Amino acid sequence: MRTIFLILVAGLVFTSCSNSEKKSDAYGNFEATEVLISAQQTGILENYTATEGKKLKKGEVVGLTDTLQLYLKRKQYLAQKQVILAKYSGVDKGIDVQVQQKANTHTEMNRVKRLLEGGAATAKQLDDIEAALSLIEKQIISTQTQYSVIQAELTGINVNIETVNDQISRCEIVNPLEGTVLQSYVEQGELVTMGKPLYKIADLSVLQLKVYVSGAQLSQVALGDTVTVLTDKNKDEYNQTKGVVTWIASEAEFTPKIIQTKEERVNLVYAMKVNVPNTDGIYKIGMPAEVVLLTKEK
Repeated sequence: MRTIFLILVAGLVFTSCSNSEKKSDAYGNFEATEVLISAQQTGILENYTATEGKKLKKGEVVGLTDTLQLYLKRKQYLAQKQVILAKYSGVDKGIDVQVQQKANTHTEMNRVKRLLEGGAATAKQLDDIEAALSLIEKQIISTQTQYSVIQAELTGINVNIETVNDQISRCEIVNPLEGTVLQSYVEQGELVTMGKPLYKIADLSVLQLKVYVSGAQLSQVALGDTVTVLTDKNKDEYNQTKGVVTWIASEAEFTPKIIQTKEERVNLVYAMKVNVPNTDGIYKIGMPAEVVLLTKEK
């Protein structure tokens, strides 16, 4: 009797596995869009908080590269800007003096004209004053051109200040997306250089399940379709959830080595991605899963 019972149990287990394999239409593994965050400036890493496994929010500051040298450079540029601005005052004063000289010379010219009419002055005296007046007018024009030179200097120093301000802002390491730190490559107090990877992050709230379907199965699935996703719960049970098809390859490929048997790998298949909610965090990157396609109504 005991022997018969064991045979029956074995038969049930075999039937369960067989039905499972028959029920699933595609197999694959979970993926996530991983983003590598790198340093944008060179310096000592301070206040670094992007530790592995930590959940970060978008816009969260996770560290800072030392900004002392940049602050000193900006201070130098600001001092140079004050010197340039002071040149405006010098030009203004110079023009004021020249304008007054022009007014005085003009008055003197009118006086000489009256004297010349009365025979008390010579034509040469009038010519000399008119020449002096013309020279002053040219000097005023020449002095006014200094404004454009100063403005060019001011524009240049403002660009330098803006550049340093941008470099200082890039010293702040701002996390670009909400997600979980998968791997950290640096430590607090370490010297990092521009472009050096700091950490890798991914949004694990929704994972992508990449599976492979045959050409015959393509007619059963379309973008936007809801499918059933199965993962191992224990030896005999599955976790079951729903996913949405977001991508289907346009070209066939040989079945990847990680899928099925050697015989299966010579078959041509189409890659497909399914977005699967992972709010409870039970699905992990690399975890195998199965997909059951919806039956199309005839």
